[in-house]
Amino acid sequence: MVKAVLLDLGNTLVSYYPREEFPGILTEAINGCAWHLHHAGVEYPLENLWDRVKEQDHGSPDNRVYTLEARLATIFQVEDQEAIGRLCSVFMQPIFARGRLHGDAEPTLRRLRARGIKTAIVSNTPWGSPADLWRRELERLGLARLVDEAVFCRDVGWRKPDPRVFTYTLDLLGVEARDSVFVGDDPRWDVEGPRALGMRAVLVDRAGRNPDALHGLEGLIELL
Repeated sequence: MVKAVLLDLGNTLVSYYPREEFPGILTEAINGCAWHLHHAGVEYPLENLWDRVKEQDHGSPDNRVYTLEARLATIFQVEDQEAIGRLCSVFMQPIFARGRLHGDAEPTLRRLRARGIKTAIVSNTPWGSPADLWRRELERLGLARLVDEAVFCRDVGWRKPDPRVFTYTLDLLGVEARDSVFVGDDPRWDVEGPRALGMRAVLVDRAGRNPDALHGLEGLIELL
C-alpha cells in the first residue's frame, strides 16, 4: 500500500526551463548580480569575471551541495554575508520569473491528499541556491499548502540521487521506502536514486519522447 508520494519540483510540478537553456539564464543571472553590485556601490574585479563564472559552473562528483553563496562570493570576490544573501535573491530572479505551475499539479496533489497519501516535494536547486528562497517560491506558486513536506538539497547538504536526500524526507513523513513512490523527470536523479533505496519510481516526460514514461501527472493516481 502506498503511504507517501514524493515529487520533484522543476519540470514535474512546475515548468522552469529545459536544461539546454541554463547557460543563457546563467548569463542573465550573473549580469543581474553585476548590475546590483554596481548600483549598490560595491566594487568587484571585472577582470576574468566570466572565467570565474565558468569555473563555478560545476557540480560535485560525490553529490555534495556546493552552495550558491560560495559560488557568488568567489565570482564577485565579496565577503559580506548580507551582500551575498542579496546577491542570491538577485541571481534567482530570472529563474523564478520563468516558473509556471503545470495545470495537472494542483489537482493531482489534492487527489493524493484526499486518499490519505502523504506528499512531499524533494528537489535539487540550481547552483545550490538557498532553500528559504525556494520555500518562498512554493508559497508564490500555491504549492506549500498542498504538500506535507518540502525538502531541498540545501536542507540535507547532498543532492539527489544521494540516498540521504530521500531518507531524510521519508523520516520526516514517517514512512518506509517500500511504502513510497517517487515521481520526477530525471532518469538518474528521480528514478535510479529512489529505486536504489527500495522506493518505486515513476518517470515523467512532459515532452512525450519516452513511451515508457507518463506524459503528465493525470495518470499517476491509477499507477499507485
